[in-house]
Amino acid sequence: MELGDILTPAQIITDLQATNRWEAIDELINQLILAGKIKPENRDAISAVVKKRETSMSTGIGFGIGIPHASTDLIFEVVGAIGRSPKGVNFDALDNQPVHLVMLFLVPQGQFQKHLHTLANIAKLLHRKELRLALEQAPDAAGMMAIIKEQSKK
Repeated sequence: MELGDILTPAQIITDLQATNRWEAIDELINQLILAGKIKPENRDAISAVVKKRETSMSTGIGFGIGIPHASTDLIFEVVGAIGRSPKGVNFDALDNQPVHLVMLFLVPQGQFQKHLHTLANIAKLLHRKELRLALEQAPDAAGMMAIIKEQSKK
């Protein structure tokens, strides 16, 4: 599962307002609701499972990247949202640096291999410095989406 396969411009926030990882997770979950990817009545349960996973170990992997993720039986396909924070979010990242790109994704319960494969693909893609810089400089969600689609093919 490639990043370009699970995102649309409606699932991209170009100016995250969050100041910490918990707010960022809530903001991205709200974006998934607005995009029709998760049901509003499942917001609290999905937020709880993502935050439980995040509590066990921060998904701030360094290089200004956070990848909060979880498995849940409240979805039937992999869904995700990405947020860009020009000022940076305190994510308790491994390198203690603020996070500028937060990629939240959810995988249906019991699809462990798909979960690992998706996480690996996203991490590999976002570790490319040129991609991160391009995403940080893109003018809007459509521009970010075009960059992700192009880079996912490489």
